[in-house]
Amino acid sequence: MRRAKISVIGAGNVGATTAHWCAAAELGDIVLLDIPQTEGMPAGKALDLMQSSPIMGFDSKIVGTTRYDDTEGSDVVVITAGIPRKPGMSRDDLLATNARIVGSVSAEIRRTSPEAVVIVVSNPLDAMVQRAQQVSGLPHRRVMGQAGALDTARFRTFLAMELGVSVEDVSAMLLGGHGDTMVPLPRCTSVSGIPVTQLITPERLDEIVQRTRDGGAEIVKLLKTGSAYYAPAAATAQMVEAIVRDKKRLVPCAAYCDKEYGVGGYYVGVPVVLGSSGVERIIELELTETERAAFRKSVEAVKDLVAAMARLAEAS
Repeated sequence: MRRAKISVIGAGNVGATTAHWCAAAELGDIVLLDIPQTEGMPAGKALDLMQSSPIMGFDSKIVGTTRYDDTEGSDVVVITAGIPRKPGMSRDDLLATNARIVGSVSAEIRRTSPEAVVIVVSNPLDAMVQRAQQVSGLPHRRVMGQAGALDTARFRTFLAMELGVSVEDVSAMLLGGHGDTMVPLPRCTSVSGIPVTQLITPERLDEIVQRTRDGGAEIVKLLKTGSAYYAPAAATAQMVEAIVRDKKRLVPCAAYCDKEYGVGGYYVGVPVVLGSSGVERIIELELTETERAAFRKSVEAVKDLVAAMARLAEAS
């Protein structure tokens, strides 16, 4: 049986670690592409990963390249390319530069892998997914953003730490854009079926929700010279697995919503079923008035970001 071909565009911390997780899980053969100042960098990282395979016991083939032709015919393409967020920099500050980078990558995907499912990781996430779909011209269901899987993992981590339980027993859900306006849903969050609202006081739960919103910024502040990559890469690999193994996983991600949730044609974080064809369906939850208001606020923030990106494109 033919192995899936997974191309990761961007061989920085997030891209290389995504390749690592995917290879270790034997999700397919991997192409790691970058256009670095040092031409041999992606090839060097790929070779290093390949040399770990006898020790870790995986048979995935990994190649590093600077040529998009080597990614031709990919089943899944992960876009991590772009400049990372630095201390004091918001995701919005990345908009102009990363829109150009993601646009360039997406044009190459359209040329080399028009049947691929695309997962965007570059920030600011929600706008970058919109940009990737617009430039690639791929069906909306085959272009999505990795955000909710990461944000949910952060929420679950903080809840497990608070309660002193295994993260495996914590189930959580959230909506909205990636960043300060995300909308964690405590009433859809439980520990082995026990609603988390019965285990944590409302005040403390609010603090954990806020820490989840600030999860990326907290790591940027601690690292001082970079941003998170282990958890973002693991979340991306989870999505890749759902696609290449057609697992029908229900996870939150940035998906294109038109009539769904009344969004009106934007990418925003919602629960979806992921399978071999990409986003196979969007799950619409019944929201409380408070949740609905928070979600509308998050959607408006995404719309503002997309509008700003459009203005920058016209001015350039």
